[in-house]
Amino acid sequence: MKRIFLSLCLGLLMAMQFSVIPAIGKGDQKARIKKRVAVFVFNDKTDGKFGWWSSKGVGEGVSDMVTTALVKTGSYRVIERQELNQILVEQGLGAGGIVTEESAAKVGKVLGVELAVMGSVSEFGYKKSDTGGRVKGFGLGLQSQSATVAIDCRMVNTTTGEIVSAENIRKEKSSKGIRVDTRKIHFKNRKSFDESLVGKAARDAVQGVVKMINKSAPQIPWQAKVVTEKNGLVFVNAGATSGLKTGDRFVIYHKGEELIDPDTGISLGSIDTKIGVIEVMNPNVGEGKASQCKIVDGSGFQRGDFVRLK
Repeated sequence: MKRIFLSLCLGLLMAMQFSVIPAIGKGDQKARIKKRVAVFVFNDKTDGKFGWWSSKGVGEGVSDMVTTALVKTGSYRVIERQELNQILVEQGLGAGGIVTEESAAKVGKVLGVELAVMGSVSEFGYKKSDTGGRVKGFGLGLQSQSATVAIDCRMVNTTTGEIVSAENIRKEKSSKGIRVDTRKIHFKNRKSFDESLVGKAARDAVQGVVKMINKSAPQIPWQAKVVTEKNGLVFVNAGATSGLKTGDRFVIYHKGEELIDPDTGISLGSIDTKIGVIEVMNPNVGEGKASQCKIVDGSGFQRGDFVRLK
């Protein structure tokens, strides 16, 4: 009887163990791998009264907040501002220039990013109202202050140049009291900004931007590119920092003719040819920014070939 009981327990444990295995695989890989994002400097459409603690304008300050918030999610590989600005200058746009969907797609392709985030700050400031009252014969002035931050944000698929999502996100914070002393328009440091009403409204608005990105990002497929093939090994421009692990397998496609919509000029994709399958051996090449892979199937891999999920 005791042997039968132990056998049943062992069988149950084995069944539980194998029941977990299907949950790990393609679904896990797709959720784990990070898409690359470029956050462009937002256009400042406000009155320009506010001064950031680091001498930045409101547009640049808000875009930096979006960048930081995206990094903190751990779900994206966000391009550094210095690298982005360098490409903008090389493309003749200037680091602070207004970026369109078309130019964002062009820069995004150069950087190898799937998503581009851009937009403008349309509201960034305070409004104040005073109400009077009397308590036991004394005049009492009550103040009510509120801060509003509004961001017009767009997310672009850099492969096609198409706007995937666009929203106007408007957040307001308010406070009331006999004396309200949070109406700051110049900030000495990050702490003074965080403690201000406008700083709190800005953070709420930025979280709204991140929520929009999280909702729409799954619509855009992840891809990387072949850097080179040497001695039967393929190197790709994505690694551990993008969530790749040893044993991950990917399909390689050779880019074919690009299909351009004759009416809109937007890319409709390309007629790509599958040429093989690779498997990651070492995802920590170049501090995790690239991977060394072995060839599982196929041949003729070339620099620039697309690396996609199976």
